[in-house]
Amino acid sequence: MKLNKIIGITMGDFAGIGPEISLKAVEQDHYKDNAVIFGTKSIIEYYMDVLAIKSELNVIDNIQDFKAGAINLFNVVDIDFSKDMIGKVSAAAGDAAYKYIEKAIELSLKGDIGPVVTAPLNKEALHKGGHPFDGHTEIFAELTNTKKYTMMLWSDKLSVVHVSTHVPLRKACDLATKERVMECVDLAEDAMHKLGIQDPKIAVAGLNPHSGESGLFGNEEIEEIEPAVKEKQEEGKNVSGPVPPDTVFLKATQGKFDIVVAMYHDQGHIPMKLMAFDKGVNVTLGLPIIRTSVDHGTAFDIAGKGIASDVSMISAMELAFRFGLFVK
Repeated sequence: MKLNKIIGITMGDFAGIGPEISLKAVEQDHYKDNAVIFGTKSIIEYYMDVLAIKSELNVIDNIQDFKAGAINLFNVVDIDFSKDMIGKVSAAAGDAAYKYIEKAIELSLKGDIGPVVTAPLNKEALHKGGHPFDGHTEIFAELTNTKKYTMMLWSDKLSVVHVSTHVPLRKACDLATKERVMECVDLAEDAMHKLGIQDPKIAVAGLNPHSGESGLFGNEEIEEIEPAVKEKQEEGKNVSGPVPPDTVFLKATQGKFDIVVAMYHDQGHIPMKLMAFDKGVNVTLGLPIIRTSVDHGTAFDIAGKGIASDVSMISAMELAFRFGLFVK
């Protein structure tokens, strides 16, 4: 199937920096011809004024009305917007953020658009708006009926997938099972293939200090992680581990590994934030569509000031294009 090159951008929680960074990214000439925003007309108009954007705003009801060279917008939700709503958690913003995502997924599944790139949402607002999800990853899995998925954080310096993400640390230890580790190895390998790396070197991090030190500091490596790695090695995959988590990311940045399977949220996020805070991209692997995202939050403290950086948004859009080249 030929990829539809038009990227859908969901503008996220409108009280945060999502509308601003979406407009800044799309305002660039290359993306005016290749991107459409899913959002709210009154909010986009407000930020076009704040950012002194003079481009034509083309509000559309279907992708056939897309106009190259303009800022194209699906007006998903009408909102009586005022600047007093900026920087504040609200049910209205949480509900709208969900509906932007829902509409973009619908059109991507139909093939009307290609990849979906998401601006940040606020989890508290999302819940207040009646959508009790942990975040984008879970929303996309639910709305695409995907059972096997994981979060990947990508940058040109380091790439990481996660065995678990938004769960308490005590529960994360229980989720580091053989089956889940093998699943994440498969998803990691598939992602690397789609980015053009034919024989990716995959590292599986340990869960415990020193990867358990032969059972002295925990048995998860012996009982779950080592058997998972061994089975994947027997399948012919280029996978190593469990590699002690205090050195695995350093080795990856030195080129020994192409991607790391981290056991829990902070194990993977901390090195990624350190190495590529501005240019990191969040990707949901395992979906029937392509989804990438900025790797930062709503930044309520600077929302509405016109100073938010669109670097991560542009990185997310560029990676979406790269993934799209390999769509079957």
